[in-house]
Amino acid sequence: VGGTYQDETGATQCKACEQGCYCPEGAAAALPCEGGSYSSATDNDEQGDCTPAGAGFFAVTGSTEQTPCAKGSYTDASMPVKDSCTLCVGGTYQDETGATQCKACEQGCYCPEGAAAALPCEGGSYSSATDNDEQGDCTPAGAGFFAVTGSTEQTPCAKGSYTDASMPVKDSCTLCVGGTYQD
Repeated sequence: VGGTYQDETGATQCKACEQGCYCPEGAAAALPCEGGSYSSATDNDEQGDCTPAGAGFFAVTGSTEQTPCAKGSYTDASMPVKDSCTLCVGGTYQDETGATQCKACEQGCYCPEGAAAALPCEGGSYSSATDNDEQGDCTPAGAGFFAVTGSTEQTPCAKGSYTDASMPVKDSCTLCVGGTYQD
């Protein structure tokens, strides 16, 4: 009978199929649901009885349930087999589980492949782009300007303060010392 199997000789009855599997008529073993599908039932008699994983989820071979994609990854309806999640490409991120797409990176940030959050440009750099995939995509602040962590633009130093080309990181302006000024 389909939905059952028997893996022992001389048996007097069949065993119920196992969760995550299907058992065609005459089966000597429970066959696992293919990757991208799952089942918690114990009476499946064909692969078609296993349920396809939905968008935002995946199922490995023999799964009893679908698993939501982790942050930084997704599956969508166009993927015919959802046996694993796809990492967000550089310049995008996903901060929720069970996602069906990734989000564009945020201004003032960069997002490496598989990012679960937009990472802020380091102090002394800035960006208004929404597709940065590494810190190097953030623009260093120029002389006479500064940029705090996560800046979308550089800010000019106020009167009485400065930055110059010799400063490796321009995340704040330096006050002019006594006896000097900057207007």
